[in-house]
Amino acid sequence: VQLVESGGGLVQAGGSLRLSCAASGFTFSITPMGWYRQAPGKQRELVAVITTDSEITNYADSVKGRFTVSRDNAKNTMYLQMNSLKPEDTAVYYCNALSKTYGNYWGQGTQVTVSS
Repeated sequence: VQLVESGGGLVQAGGSLRLSCAASGFTFSITPMGWYRQAPGKQRELVAVITTDSEITNYADSVKGRFTVSRDNAKNTMYLQMNSLKPEDTAVYYCNALSKTYGNYWGQGTQVTVSS
């Protein structure tokens, strides 16, 4: 199992970034997926989830209305479009398979830094 996050960077408050998560080693199309983030000194938190067919998405209250999760099962890739970024969104962002079998696998994450 491999999860590779990319797309992070340094952005000013109010800006946007699009993160990608390339997955391999499991059947992506039948696995619900999630985005997590971990800020320095804080616990990892679940930011967004998406079902296998993209029919259902759910978001943490802190990002609702600003972030959009999507996936392309043909490309084994999940995305996180982040708009109206705030300094408190600064964190390392990780993707994860919401699966008992594959949920223990994590990628290296991608750093998002939002300056005020």
